[in-house]
Amino acid sequence: MNSSVAASLASQFRVPQPDDPTAARLLAGWYATGALATLTDHLRRHGPVPVAPVPDGRTSMPLVEAVERAGLTGRGGAGFPTARKLRAVAERGGRTVLVVNAMESEPASFKDQFLLAVAPHLVLDGAVLAATVIGADTVHVCLPRTRAVQYAQLSAALNDRRRARLDPVRLRLHALPHAYVSSESTSLVSWLNGGPARPQGNPPRTHERGVARRPTLVHNAETLAHLALIARRGPDWFRRAGTPDEPGTTLVTVSGAVTDPGVQEVALGTPLATIIDRAGGPTEALRAVLLGGFSGTWLPAEDVRTPLTRRDLDPLGASPGAGVLVALPRSACGLGETARMLAYLAAHSAHQCGPCHFGLPAVAEDFTALAAGRADQGLMSRLHRRTALLPDRGACRHPDGAARLAASALRAFADDVDQHLTHGACAAAHRPALIPVPPAEPPETWR
Repeated sequence: MNSSVAASLASQFRVPQPDDPTAARLLAGWYATGALATLTDHLRRHGPVPVAPVPDGRTSMPLVEAVERAGLTGRGGAGFPTARKLRAVAERGGRTVLVVNAMESEPASFKDQFLLAVAPHLVLDGAVLAATVIGADTVHVCLPRTRAVQYAQLSAALNDRRRARLDPVRLRLHALPHAYVSSESTSLVSWLNGGPARPQGNPPRTHERGVARRPTLVHNAETLAHLALIARRGPDWFRRAGTPDEPGTTLVTVSGAVTDPGVQEVALGTPLATIIDRAGGPTEALRAVLLGGFSGTWLPAEDVRTPLTRRDLDPLGASPGAGVLVALPRSACGLGETARMLAYLAAHSAHQCGPCHFGLPAVAEDFTALAAGRADQGLMSRLHRRTALLPDRGACRHPDGAARLAASALRAFADDVDQHLTHGACAAAHRPALIPVPPAEPPETWR
């Protein structure tokens, strides 16, 4: 596999050079060469993989302590402190397992796909280091089987590392069914254990008993790439970007009504408006932005000056989520865009619990009726009641995300709701969709 993969992705998604040089980290090699980093290129730029000291009795873990001082949090959506996850598995003792979550099932996100296209060895370095720290002898790298090119590229990268005898642990590549909830950590564990790629809501948790009944650590691809850089350059270097409370950089996929949609590496704390400006600016006046993806939150346009941190976004009911920012123009119908996303989320649920089996389809159906201007008298009371009931009741967080999206749309597009209820669908509801949404059809297989 050569740099044509990266070039193909770059032609679809622009990757602008950060205004702040300290933000050019994960993608620094791409900025310098515009090409996929081969193993030779990677080692020339970053040097050999640091040796992670094996913990002494699980009490002294230098790399975990460095990650903790750096303040690295997960970049997959939940934002959980990375060091706490490492320590939780390492302290279980015995043989453990590491899983690299590169599924990126969020339809509006391409950040992990691009990172793996241009800097695969940075992700794999992080996986090997994390595996060494927790006492794992095997690393499972999980990709969706719909991305054959990405699979071939990573296969080649793993072969290069094997020939170079680079890694003290075994790395295995897997292609999984590509459903929205298949990227959930227990879905990956279930599939690797021979079951369906569906969330498993019952205890024990994966860090207690996961793949092959061993303690298992599941980490997002971008998170592991940051870990590899912290191991080389230290926590103080990592903290030179971002904010004191939320340090470092993060990858964001920007799309919608912007001149140059693409993947950006930005320092945490960067205002949303700055991220939009770096994407060439809005193509027309904005009505709202979708932050976090299909399980994220709609924010009205007046909130775009908010910094990209959990602390600043939390009062607005939002978070960075999976690193997605979609700009919605005034000419689009936010209710129609949301209805299509909810229909997709309902179709891609695992249908294993009441909120997913009954609640999500009901919310999606009511939202579709609202967007089409076909609301009955009790529709709004049902929507408010159901979106309040869904969270914290499912086998996983899938219904929580769908409820968050629906509730935020009712707030952000309150004027449109009144229009659709009293006068029927607005003119924008009949225009082509702005946000690409996959077909609202159940996955062909969970295995």
